Amino acid sequence: MCGLQDLQAIDVHAHFGSYRRERSELMDRLLSADAQTVADRAGRANIGLTIVSPLSALLPRFKADAVAGNEEAAIAVEQTPGLLQWVVINPLQQESYLQAERMLSRPRCVGIKIHPEEHGFAVKEHGRPIFRFAADHNATILTHSGEENSLPEDFLPFADDHAEAKLVLAHLGCGFDGDTTRQVRAIQRSKRGNVFVDTSSMASLFSGLIEWAVGEIGAERILFGTDSPLYDPATQRARIDRAEIRDSEKRLILRDNAIRLLGLQLPEDSTMHYSEKAISR
Repeated sequence: MCGLQDLQAIDVHAHFGSYRRERSELMDRLLSADAQTVADRAGRANIGLTIVSPLSALLPRFKADAVAGNEEAAIAVEQTPGLLQWVVINPLQQESYLQAERMLSRPRCVGIKIHPEEHGFAVKEHGRPIFRFAADHNATILTHSGEENSLPEDFLPFADDHAEAKLVLAHLGCGFDGDTTRQVRAIQRSKRGNVFVDTSSMASLFSGLIEWAVGEIGAERILFGTDSPLYDPATQRARIDRAEIRDSEKRLILRDNAIRLLGLQLPEDSTMHYSEKAISR
């Protein structure tokens, strides 16, 4: 087994494309990056695989075309070694379900991404058909979580009723009201063992938060995510590398949990850069 410094991580939560919040021209530019730039930054941070969804499928808020964004992502991922894809479902755009059904059969598409906040729907109202679809396809859902339309606890009735679907609550520690415990508490309350959290938040950099979460729910329920290009992937990687937890727990977070949850088959030699031929599902 290689040391952590040689371990190529799997980033389960990243994006590519133009960030369009239409508040600050500078911030929109700084938080944007094309697919190759995202992959290059990941490589420099010793992240071998990055799973992306296109920003064009999420932004501008309430106006994005998920279907067009998914097609853009499929092309970009095919052309960019080191990237895999989440297919975005917007329940307010019914065509995205049909598209997701097609895309989930492709080897470089690993699961479903939803974003209640950017698309403007409450998970309480639209969660059941999303989870029913995911369960029918034995799929993992990655969701934004922590704000009013996407409170982690609001997903639990659907996750509990659909054990075949796996749920990753994004953004450990994110809470619109300052409550950094919501994702962890939701996992503790879940009944089927099918709810997880990723580290793709600014809050994950808080001293002690990663360590607290591992103590509460175990490293087996935590996946590495960066939210690149919004955040610097090297910083997010360093936070796990230097966390005050066991190396075996770091390895679970950085790589092994993603392999198990998403059914990835990768080379045993974790120092190898992941190529298209090395990835199968």
